[in-house]
Amino acid sequence: MIDKLAFVHPSAKIGNNVTIGPWTYIGENVEIGDDTWISSHVVVKGPTVIGKGNRIFQFSSVGEECQDKKYAGEQTRLIIGDHNIIRESVTIHRGTTQDKGETRIGSDNLFMAYVHIAHDCLVGNNIIMANNASIAGHVHVGDWVILGGMTGVHQFVHIGAHAFTAGASLILQDIPPFVMAAGSPAIPRGLNIEGLKRRGFTKESQRAIFNAYKAVFRKSLTIEEANAELAESAENDPNVKSFVDFINHSARGIIR
Repeated sequence: MIDKLAFVHPSAKIGNNVTIGPWTYIGENVEIGDDTWISSHVVVKGPTVIGKGNRIFQFSSVGEECQDKKYAGEQTRLIIGDHNIIRESVTIHRGTTQDKGETRIGSDNLFMAYVHIAHDCLVGNNIIMANNASIAGHVHVGDWVILGGMTGVHQFVHIGAHAFTAGASLILQDIPPFVMAAGSPAIPRGLNIEGLKRRGFTKESQRAIFNAYKAVFRKSLTIEEANAELAESAENDPNVKSFVDFINHSARGIIR
């Protein structure tokens, strides 16, 4: 159902069973998938593709031009997956040609009120960003990450899967998978053990991940020395391998 007070551009493609509330603006080159619900006073600009079953609450701005002075009106995109919840006053911007030209968001995420997702970010699946959490341009966020309220993430930072940040954390460097971080600037505070338990990680995998964490963060080893110590474990456990690979491919360096 499209409210008579909503504006939908003639070029927009609207799926089946979509609800669009009053005073909402759906712009040119926007695609909205089946069963999506959009409240009143929402702005969606394109090129933007929104998948199925999403819920977008009032005063959100989705697919707006980025806040980058280099942006000169290029045809960049925003891609959003399925079954995301986008709460009040969330802002999500399209990409830039300085990167791959798109911002991409996965599925089954919860973005609480006033969250900001900047240009060229890659956001995975099953992520929670609590109120006022913000990620700057070119940030990558892995699956199952939780960013506490008012967390701020510096541009180009990567956050590994299953990581967790406490409220009001300032993230200036990469956070490896499974790590809990807190502080301003944030430092490692342990492993996200509770998250691993909830997601069905075996005790053996939890133990292997904890040993990898200790090698990197508690033994005063260099990254090269930690790599040597974890080589055998990385061959035997895919979670340790992902932990080690993330660290070895970090461009900004990891929090320590």
